Amino acid sequence: MSERKPRTGPLTFLKQVRAEGNKVTWTTRQETQAATIMVLIMVVIAATFLFLVDLVWGAIIPMITGI
Repeated sequence: MSERKPRTGPLTFLKQVRAEGNKVTWTTRQETQAATIMVLIMVVIAATFLFLVDLVWGAIIPMITGI
C-alpha cells in the first residue's frame, strides 16, 4: 500500500496555490485576442460548412425517397 501524505491546512494550501499560480506563464492580451479571433473564424467556417451539407442532404434525401 502507498503511504498517506499528511493533511495540509487551508492556509498552507492557499499559499501553495498562489506559488503555483506565480509559476504560470500567462498569455499576453494580444495573444489572447488573436486566439479568440481564430476560434471565431473557425466556428463561422464550421457552421457554414454544416449548413451547406444540411442544405444539400435536405435536397437529396427527398429525391431519393420520393417524398
